[in-house]
Amino acid sequence: MTDNILTDNIKGLLLDLDGTLYHGGIMIPGADELIAGLRAKGIPFLFVTNNSSRTPESVADHLRAMGIEAQAQEVCTSSLAAARYIAGESPGASVAILGEEGLHRACEEAGLNIVSDSPQYVVQGIDRSFTYDSLTRAARWIAGGATFVLTNPDLMLPSDDGMVPGAGTLGAAIEAASGMTPVIIGKPHRHLMNYATSLLGIDPKEAVVVGDNMRTDISAGANAGCRTVLLLTGVTTEDNLERHKELTGISPNYICRNLADLRVLLGV
Repeated sequence: MTDNILTDNIKGLLLDLDGTLYHGGIMIPGADELIAGLRAKGIPFLFVTNNSSRTPESVADHLRAMGIEAQAQEVCTSSLAAARYIAGESPGASVAILGEEGLHRACEEAGLNIVSDSPQYVVQGIDRSFTYDSLTRAARWIAGGATFVLTNPDLMLPSDDGMVPGAGTLGAAIEAASGMTPVIIGKPHRHLMNYATSLLGIDPKEAVVVGDNMRTDISAGANAGCRTVLLLTGVTTEDNLERHKELTGISPNYICRNLADLRVLLGV
Protein backbone atom coordinates (compact mmCIF):
# COMPACT_ATOMS: atom_id res chain seq x y z
CA MET A 1 0.00 0.00 0.00
CA THR A 2 1.36 3.41 -0.92
CA ASP A 3 1.28 6.28 1.54
CA ASN A 4 -0.85 8.44 -0.73
CA ILE A 5 -2.56 6.97 -3.78
CA LEU A 6 -3.55 10.41 -5.06
CA THR A 7 0.01 10.87 -6.30
CA ASP A 8 -0.47 7.83 -8.56
CA ASN A 9 -2.31 9.42 -11.52
CA ILE A 10 -5.63 9.61 -9.65
CA LYS A 11 -7.80 12.56 -10.60
CA GLY A 12 -11.10 11.88 -8.82
CA LEU A 13 -12.98 9.82 -6.25
CA LEU A 14 -16.38 8.12 -6.58
CA LEU A 15 -17.79 7.73 -3.08
CA ASP A 16 -20.52 5.32 -2.08
CA LEU A 17 -22.97 6.53 0.56
CA ASP A 18 -24.84 4.06 2.79
CA GLY A 19 -22.33 1.86 4.61
CA THR A 20 -19.45 4.09 3.52
CA LEU A 21 -20.29 7.57 4.80
CA TYR A 22 -23.35 6.77 6.91
CA HIS A 23 -25.63 4.04 8.19
CA GLY A 24 -29.21 5.12 7.52
CA GLY A 25 -29.42 8.52 9.19
CA ILE A 26 -26.24 8.22 11.27
CA MET A 27 -22.90 9.48 10.01
CA ILE A 28 -20.00 7.03 10.16
CA PRO A 29 -17.27 8.67 12.29
CA GLY A 30 -14.87 10.67 10.16
CA ALA A 31 -17.11 11.11 7.10
CA ASP A 32 -17.38 14.86 7.64
CA GLU A 33 -13.61 15.15 8.05
CA LEU A 34 -12.98 13.11 4.91
CA ILE A 35 -15.14 15.39 2.76
CA ALA A 36 -13.67 18.50 4.35
CA GLY A 37 -10.18 17.15 3.66
CA LEU A 38 -10.97 16.45 0.01
CA ARG A 39 -12.31 20.00 -0.38
CA ALA A 40 -9.28 21.51 1.32
CA LYS A 41 -6.96 19.63 -1.05
CA GLY A 42 -9.08 20.46 -4.11
CA ILE A 43 -9.58 16.79 -4.92
CA PRO A 44 -12.57 16.19 -7.27
CA PHE A 45 -15.19 13.72 -6.04
CA LEU A 46 -18.79 12.65 -6.48
CA PHE A 47 -21.26 10.92 -4.20
CA VAL A 48 -22.39 7.94 -6.29
CA THR A 49 -25.50 5.97 -5.33
CA ASN A 50 -27.76 3.24 -6.70
CA ASN A 51 -30.69 5.00 -5.03
CA SER A 52 -33.09 5.92 -7.83
CA SER A 53 -35.87 7.45 -5.74
CA ARG A 54 -34.14 10.59 -4.49
CA THR A 55 -33.20 13.69 -6.44
CA PRO A 56 -29.63 14.98 -6.09
CA GLU A 57 -31.02 17.82 -3.96
CA SER A 58 -32.63 15.33 -1.59
CA VAL A 59 -29.44 13.28 -1.29
CA ALA A 60 -27.43 16.42 -0.54
CA ASP A 61 -29.99 17.48 2.08
CA HIS A 62 -29.70 14.06 3.73
CA LEU A 63 -25.91 14.35 3.89
CA ARG A 64 -25.97 17.89 5.26
CA ALA A 65 -28.47 16.88 7.96
CA MET A 66 -25.81 14.49 9.29
CA GLY A 67 -23.07 17.12 9.16
CA ILE A 68 -21.51 16.08 5.84
CA GLU A 69 -21.15 19.10 3.54
CA ALA A 70 -22.66 18.30 0.15
CA GLN A 71 -24.06 20.04 -2.92
CA ALA A 72 -26.61 18.66 -5.38
CA GLN A 73 -24.15 18.88 -8.27
CA GLU A 74 -21.83 16.52 -6.39
CA VAL A 75 -24.43 13.72 -6.40
CA CYS A 76 -24.62 11.09 -9.13
CA THR A 77 -27.59 8.70 -8.93
CA SER A 78 -28.61 5.65 -10.96
CA SER A 79 -31.63 7.65 -12.18
CA LEU A 80 -29.42 10.35 -13.65
CA ALA A 81 -27.22 7.76 -15.32
CA ALA A 82 -30.23 5.84 -16.68
CA ALA A 83 -31.81 8.97 -18.15
CA ARG A 84 -28.52 10.05 -19.74
CA TYR A 85 -27.99 6.55 -21.11
CA ILE A 86 -31.37 6.64 -22.87
CA ALA A 87 -30.83 10.22 -24.09
CA GLY A 88 -27.44 9.17 -25.48
CA GLU A 89 -28.95 6.22 -27.32
CA SER A 90 -32.09 8.03 -28.57
CA PRO A 91 -32.29 11.78 -27.89
CA GLY A 92 -35.83 12.84 -27.03
CA ALA A 93 -37.05 9.23 -26.88
CA SER A 94 -40.46 8.41 -25.45
CA VAL A 95 -40.21 6.69 -22.07
CA ALA A 96 -42.66 5.09 -19.69
CA ILE A 97 -41.45 5.41 -16.10
CA LEU A 98 -41.99 2.98 -13.27
CA GLY A 99 -40.30 4.87 -10.49
CA GLU A 100 -40.33 7.79 -8.11
CA GLU A 101 -39.43 11.47 -8.05
CA GLY A 102 -35.71 11.05 -8.68
CA LEU A 103 -36.30 9.06 -11.86
CA HIS A 104 -39.06 11.32 -13.17
CA ARG A 105 -36.93 14.44 -12.62
CA ALA A 106 -33.88 12.87 -14.25
CA CYS A 107 -35.81 11.87 -17.37
CA GLU A 108 -37.35 15.32 -17.68
CA GLU A 109 -34.00 17.04 -17.34
CA ALA A 110 -32.46 14.70 -19.93
CA GLY A 111 -35.02 15.89 -22.48
CA LEU A 112 -36.90 12.60 -22.70
CA ASN A 113 -40.59 12.47 -23.63
CA ILE A 114 -42.51 10.89 -20.76
CA VAL A 115 -45.55 8.97 -22.02
CA SER A 116 -48.20 6.65 -20.61
CA ASP A 117 -48.54 4.37 -23.64
CA SER A 118 -46.51 2.94 -26.54
CA PRO A 119 -43.05 4.01 -25.24
CA GLN A 120 -39.74 3.39 -26.96
CA TYR A 121 -38.20 2.69 -23.55
CA VAL A 122 -39.50 1.40 -20.23
CA VAL A 123 -37.25 2.70 -17.46
CA GLN A 124 -37.80 1.26 -14.01
CA GLY A 125 -36.41 1.95 -10.57
CA ILE A 126 -37.73 1.54 -7.06
CA ASP A 127 -41.48 2.11 -7.24
CA ARG A 128 -43.45 1.83 -4.02
CA SER A 129 -46.70 2.31 -5.96
CA PHE A 130 -45.95 -0.71 -8.18
CA THR A 131 -49.06 -2.78 -8.95
CA TYR A 132 -50.18 -5.79 -10.94
CA ASP A 133 -51.41 -3.32 -13.58
CA SER A 134 -47.95 -1.71 -13.69
CA LEU A 135 -46.42 -5.13 -14.26
CA THR A 136 -48.90 -5.98 -16.99
CA ARG A 137 -48.39 -2.76 -18.92
CA ALA A 138 -44.60 -2.85 -18.64
CA ALA A 139 -44.41 -6.48 -19.74
CA ARG A 140 -46.64 -5.81 -22.76
CA TRP A 141 -44.65 -2.76 -23.85
CA ILE A 142 -41.33 -4.56 -23.55
CA ALA A 143 -42.59 -7.73 -25.26
CA GLY A 144 -43.87 -5.42 -27.99
CA GLY A 145 -40.44 -3.94 -28.66
CA ALA A 146 -39.74 -1.26 -26.03
CA THR A 147 -36.22 -1.33 -24.56
CA PHE A 148 -36.17 -2.22 -20.87
CA VAL A 149 -33.79 -0.12 -18.74
CA LEU A 150 -33.36 -0.90 -15.03
CA THR A 151 -31.81 1.77 -12.83
CA ASN A 152 -30.23 -0.69 -10.39
CA PRO A 153 -30.42 -4.39 -9.55
CA ASP A 154 -30.69 -4.20 -5.74
CA LEU A 155 -33.06 -6.98 -4.67
CA MET A 156 -33.59 -5.84 -1.09
CA LEU A 157 -33.08 -2.54 0.72
CA PRO A 158 -32.83 -1.61 4.41
CA SER A 159 -35.67 0.43 5.91
CA ASP A 160 -36.53 1.68 9.39
CA ASP A 161 -38.57 -1.46 10.09
CA GLY A 162 -36.54 -4.08 8.22
CA MET A 163 -35.58 -5.13 4.70
CA VAL A 164 -37.91 -4.29 1.80
CA PRO A 165 -37.90 -5.27 -1.90
CA GLY A 166 -35.73 -3.08 -4.12
CA ALA A 167 -35.76 -2.08 -7.78
CA GLY A 168 -34.13 -5.37 -8.79
CA THR A 169 -36.96 -7.41 -7.35
CA LEU A 170 -39.52 -5.47 -9.36
CA GLY A 171 -37.27 -5.71 -12.40
CA ALA A 172 -37.07 -9.48 -12.01
CA ALA A 173 -40.86 -9.68 -12.19
CA ILE A 174 -40.94 -7.55 -15.35
CA GLU A 175 -38.14 -9.59 -16.90
CA ALA A 176 -39.96 -12.85 -16.15
CA ALA A 177 -43.24 -11.52 -17.54
CA SER A 178 -41.78 -9.93 -20.68
CA GLY A 179 -39.08 -12.48 -21.43
CA MET A 180 -36.59 -9.66 -22.00
CA THR A 181 -33.40 -8.88 -20.07
CA PRO A 182 -32.96 -5.23 -19.05
CA VAL A 183 -30.04 -2.92 -19.61
CA ILE A 184 -28.83 -2.46 -16.03
CA ILE A 185 -27.32 0.92 -15.17
CA GLY A 186 -26.37 0.84 -11.49
CA LYS A 187 -23.75 -1.02 -9.50
CA PRO A 188 -22.28 -3.60 -10.04
CA HIS A 189 -22.61 -2.73 -13.73
CA ARG A 190 -20.30 -0.17 -15.32
CA HIS A 191 -22.76 2.41 -16.71
CA LEU A 192 -23.14 4.39 -13.47
CA MET A 193 -19.37 4.61 -12.96
CA ASN A 194 -18.79 5.57 -16.58
CA TYR A 195 -21.37 8.35 -16.26
CA ALA A 196 -19.82 9.57 -13.00
CA THR A 197 -16.32 9.72 -14.48
CA SER A 198 -17.69 11.58 -17.50
CA LEU A 199 -19.14 14.19 -15.14
CA LEU A 200 -15.70 14.65 -13.60
CA GLY A 201 -14.14 14.81 -17.05
CA ILE A 202 -11.72 11.98 -16.34
CA ASP A 203 -11.02 8.51 -17.67
CA PRO A 204 -12.23 5.58 -15.50
CA LYS A 205 -8.63 4.47 -14.97
CA GLU A 206 -7.99 7.87 -13.34
CA ALA A 207 -10.76 7.31 -10.76
CA VAL A 208 -10.93 5.49 -7.45
CA VAL A 209 -14.20 3.94 -6.31
CA VAL A 210 -14.63 3.88 -2.52
CA GLY A 211 -17.30 1.62 -1.05
CA ASP A 212 -18.24 -0.93 1.58
CA ASN A 213 -19.79 -3.62 -0.62
CA MET A 214 -17.68 -5.99 -2.71
CA ARG A 215 -20.71 -7.19 -4.68
CA THR A 216 -21.83 -3.70 -5.76
CA ASP A 217 -19.34 -0.87 -5.23
CA ILE A 218 -16.08 -2.71 -5.75
CA SER A 219 -17.44 -4.87 -8.56
CA ALA A 220 -18.76 -1.78 -10.34
CA GLY A 221 -15.39 -0.07 -10.06
CA ALA A 222 -13.59 -3.11 -11.40
CA ASN A 223 -16.09 -3.53 -14.25
CA ALA A 224 -15.59 0.10 -15.27
CA GLY A 225 -11.79 -0.06 -15.12
CA CYS A 226 -11.45 2.12 -12.01
CA ARG A 227 -9.22 1.46 -9.05
CA THR A 228 -11.03 0.47 -5.86
CA VAL A 229 -10.85 0.98 -2.11
CA LEU A 230 -12.91 -1.31 0.11
CA LEU A 231 -13.97 0.08 3.48
CA LEU A 232 -14.76 -2.51 6.14
CA THR A 233 -17.51 -0.31 7.56
CA GLY A 234 -20.63 -1.88 6.07
CA VAL A 235 -21.68 -4.94 4.08
CA THR A 236 -18.23 -6.46 3.56
CA THR A 237 -16.33 -7.13 6.79
CA GLU A 238 -13.13 -8.88 7.82
CA ASP A 239 -15.25 -11.96 8.59
CA ASN A 240 -16.88 -12.26 5.15
CA LEU A 241 -14.24 -10.65 2.94
CA GLU A 242 -12.82 -13.90 1.58
CA ARG A 243 -16.30 -15.20 0.82
CA HIS A 244 -17.12 -11.98 -1.06
CA LYS A 245 -13.88 -12.28 -3.04
CA GLU A 246 -14.93 -15.79 -4.06
CA LEU A 247 -18.43 -14.66 -5.03
CA THR A 248 -17.25 -11.72 -7.14
CA GLY A 249 -14.00 -13.12 -8.47
CA ILE A 250 -12.27 -9.81 -7.80
CA SER A 251 -10.12 -8.17 -5.14
CA PRO A 252 -10.05 -4.49 -4.20
CA ASN A 253 -6.87 -2.58 -4.89
CA TYR A 254 -6.82 -1.29 -1.31
CA ILE A 255 -8.61 -2.20 1.92
CA CYS A 256 -9.20 0.23 4.79
CA ARG A 257 -10.65 -0.66 8.17
CA ASN A 258 -12.32 2.72 8.60
CA LEU A 259 -12.47 6.29 7.32
CA ALA A 260 -9.46 7.32 9.38
CA ASP A 261 -7.38 4.76 7.49
CA LEU A 262 -8.84 6.01 4.21
CA ARG A 263 -7.79 9.57 5.02
CA VAL A 264 -4.24 8.36 5.57
CA LEU A 265 -4.32 6.45 2.27
CA LEU A 266 -5.58 9.54 0.45
CA GLY A 267 -3.32 11.98 2.28
CA VAL A 268 -6.21 14.15 3.44
